[in-house]
Amino acid sequence: MNNFDYARASDVAEAVRLKAATSEAKFIAGGTNVLDLMKYHVEQPRQLIDISHLPLTNVEETSAGGVRIGALVPNSTLAYHPLIESRYPLLASAILAGASAQLRNMASTGGNLLQRTRCAYFYDVATPCNKRTPGAGCSAVDGLNRGHAILGTSADCIATHPSDMCVALAALDAKVQVAGSSGERVIALADFHRLPGDRPDLDNTLRVDEIITAIELPPQGFAANHSYLKIRDRLSYAFALVSVAAALELDGGRIGEARLALGGVAHKPWRNEAAEAALRGQAPDPQAFGRAANILLSDAKAATHNAFKIPLARRAIVRTLTQAANATPQIQAIKTIR
Repeated sequence: MNNFDYARASDVAEAVRLKAATSEAKFIAGGTNVLDLMKYHVEQPRQLIDISHLPLTNVEETSAGGVRIGALVPNSTLAYHPLIESRYPLLASAILAGASAQLRNMASTGGNLLQRTRCAYFYDVATPCNKRTPGAGCSAVDGLNRGHAILGTSADCIATHPSDMCVALAALDAKVQVAGSSGERVIALADFHRLPGDRPDLDNTLRVDEIITAIELPPQGFAANHSYLKIRDRLSYAFALVSVAAALELDGGRIGEARLALGGVAHKPWRNEAAEAALRGQAPDPQAFGRAANILLSDAKAATHNAFKIPLARRAIVRTLTQAANATPQIQAIKTIR
């Protein structure tokens, strides 16, 4: 048992002050990830700062016509919220594809963004891991890496980001609102998570004294033509081998706007604006979808055991775009066994 201090923040300002005062402190809300990390001795914070009582639980429309989601809204509440179900069903689908109902009841929206990788070597403190101890080496590079990344990797880390929700948020161009000692700022979801580079221990671009307060969605929700497909080893309670969030706006039989994001393949939700640009103005057919998939996967690089992910991702992209174009979103997980 590792000793740690406990404090409960009564407002955002106090949470920021507490975090700024202790560099080795961690925020805790639902605790669905941080408690696991502590039990496995992956992280040993000196202080836990309880933020579960902060007033960050509203889902409300913004003056610009979008929706603002408080950082402490439970995942289950968010997935079934009328504003999300009706205007951003892609997000609802992605949330419901993740974890179990019990975990979704506890997991917070802000905490979902801060999940750490589920790489087995990261969780095994007996093995070297650059994400856990910078400079120690990456056991996954020459180890069992079937579930690891094929895009955006580095010599220091090939782990994947585990969130389903974040893949949909990336496709929807969400923004993350944060508060810190220097005030408030807004981070585009695309810029919130980092690629590993030579600092895989840094998962995101939050400063040490900052807290997520909300996520903001733009007015365009692609409610008519969307789909989220998650391919995994088990039908439930499993992380994605490949996931795809696709959203289209159709105009006169052509694609007017397109969004495409991948999960399970990189250190962050993976988007490529060139792939989306290639879809605009095209007929929504398999040929156009295949070209977009080729662009999105053009830099894919397999490790020893995960080469199957590249053709799997290509097929998943074409399938998900087809479902989005036909307004027949995925309603059941796909199981694959290799």
